[in-house]
Formats: sequence, structure tokens, C-alpha cells
Amino acid sequence: MDWDKAANDIVVLCGDVGANRLDRRLSNPVGELTSRSHEFTQRWAVYHVKYHRTGCKALRYRAVGGLDLGFETLALPATSSLSFLAYYPVDDVARERLRLLENWAATKQRDGRSEDLLGQT
Repeated sequence: MDWDKAANDIVVLCGDVGANRLDRRLSNPVGELTSRSHEFTQRWAVYHVKYHRTGCKALRYRAVGGLDLGFETLALPATSSLSFLAYYPVDDVARERLRLLENWAATKQRDGRSEDLLGQT
């Protein structure tokens, strides 16, 4: 995984704070990260607001390992504050791991287990 890209993507996600300054669910985590992480504070200070409509997210789950998902953002014309985000596997490995994760989660639900279904690490 590209650590710098992943760290910068988190700052990009926090960029929603600018458009929703009164929403404490967004501003509180940014404040906490700023007070606890020198690295976050540096990245936040040089962050330039931009809207990411497409890209790739690298995730890691205990159940299946690494999972690379591409994404596309679709604007919803009825509102400027909402959009639809579609994720998709970027290759055959990701497609297979996504199927495994889906089957694993379905088995957990069927068995009535209450543990974290995704097990993201």
C-alpha cells in the first residue's frame, strides 16, 4: 500500500469539513487528529480542497487480505451536498477477494455471530 497516498486520501475525506463547518460529526475528528498527530497537522496545513471523482482505495481485511477497489463519484443533481459513490474491484484478484469477503460475511450473518463482519485492519 502507498502510505503517502492513503494518508493524503484521509485528509481529502476530511475536506468535507470545509463545506459543512457546523457539522460536529465532521469537525470534531479533524480537531482530535490535529491535536494528536503532528503528521496529520502537517498534511492538513498543505491540503488543497479538490473533489475526487475517481480513484483507487487500498483496503486490508483479516478475512481476505489486501483489496484494491476503484471508485467513481456521481453527482446527484437534486442536491449539491450529496453524491453517489460506486466501488468496484480493479482486477481479478480484487474481484475474487471481494467474493470471498461477501461469502464470509454471509456465513457470519447466517450463523448469528455478532463480531465485526468486515474485520478491517
